[in-house]
Amino acid sequence: MRVHDTGRDAMHELTPGPTARMYVCGITPYDATHMGHASTYVTFDLVNRVLRQAGHEVLYAQNITDVDDPLLERAHRDGVDWTALATKEIQLFRDDMTALRVLPPDHYVGVVESVGAIADQVCELAAAGLAYPVPVGPEEAELVAEGAQDYYLDLSQLPTFGQVSHYDDATMAALFAERGGDPERPGKRDPLDPLLWRAERTGEPAWNGCGLGSGRPGWHIECTTIALEHLGVGFDVQGGGTDLIFPHHEMSAVQSDGLTGHPPFAQVYLHQAMVGLDGEKMSKSRGNLVLVSRLRLSGTDPMAIRLVLLDQHYRTDWEWTDGLLEAAQQRLARWRGVLCGPVAGVAAGGAGAGGEGASGQPGPAALDTVEAMRAALTDDLRSQAALAAIDAYLDDVDAGRTTMSAADRAHLVAAIDAWLGIAL
Repeated sequence: MRVHDTGRDAMHELTPGPTARMYVCGITPYDATHMGHASTYVTFDLVNRVLRQAGHEVLYAQNITDVDDPLLERAHRDGVDWTALATKEIQLFRDDMTALRVLPPDHYVGVVESVGAIADQVCELAAAGLAYPVPVGPEEAELVAEGAQDYYLDLSQLPTFGQVSHYDDATMAALFAERGGDPERPGKRDPLDPLLWRAERTGEPAWNGCGLGSGRPGWHIECTTIALEHLGVGFDVQGGGTDLIFPHHEMSAVQSDGLTGHPPFAQVYLHQAMVGLDGEKMSKSRGNLVLVSRLRLSGTDPMAIRLVLLDQHYRTDWEWTDGLLEAAQQRLARWRGVLCGPVAGVAAGGAGAGGEGASGQPGPAALDTVEAMRAALTDDLRSQAALAAIDAYLDDVDAGRTTMSAADRAHLVAAIDAWLGIAL
């Protein structure tokens, strides 16, 4: 399986052992699953399925950022308990993923249940001189205990910083400020140093952090900790959206390097492009969302939604439109009508141009179609080409250029399920 590795900025062949290890960054559960989320998790579901079809076991871990500023802010805005909001949205996300037939992770791990392990790793970094405290300023004196300190990673001591994104200083600075960083924080050694531990503020949840004082984890360290705990260093695939390349994946990797001394954190970094609506990136902050749950409630078949997502290449930004959904619904109806219903083009038995022989095995046309699917998916997840191979086969059946047997139908239905996750 060849994919485009962000760290190398080149195509690279995955070479896992008998068990492939994959980590995909999860949701912050303060709102429902939109198409940007769905596109990411369907893409990595494809990776999971292709690896399994190649004979590997797959050990898959995913985090849940179930305590973070956006979640706390939304809970405060809506006047609800933050843990109740998180629980509700996590369940909705899982229901959406089940409907889309995304294979669940082996480890689905929240920050709240991992706070102890995360704090221990921050303490390790501090003991090694790779993390340092910054006193909370007088402007927040009424919100913290006397002497409260936040902890930051000292990037100047970590030479592997920058090897995931390869961004220049100006790009890093702009993205860090835009994506949750605090470059203007007084007392930091470098504006890009990421927060590891936030001291307790009044009204915010907090935990005892070994020698760190009462507080809660920063964002990036959670994924470092959870991935190392459940997959170990040097796992095969780190996944997420392109908006996570920097700072999140960059910081997660360099923190691991500081903790283990054994880069790389992951062998390959695979990133899903952005999904837009009406000319802008689809995001919770903008509110321009197409929600999986809302479409499901309206009666939309989740398999049609999945087909829309599969008909895009994971490395190309795209926009959701009603026309894409309508085309996917038509494709799904056609596939089901020909492959699952009695139609004139299906042979009852005997050999034909694509039909089964006396052995009851699928014929060459069906076998070639599945091979075309495999070739497309193992070549940088070209899922559109896999869909087109099925369409071309059905075109040949409709035109009488090939005869489809019961064995052909069964073989194709099973392959579409196993490789593409589409239930017909």
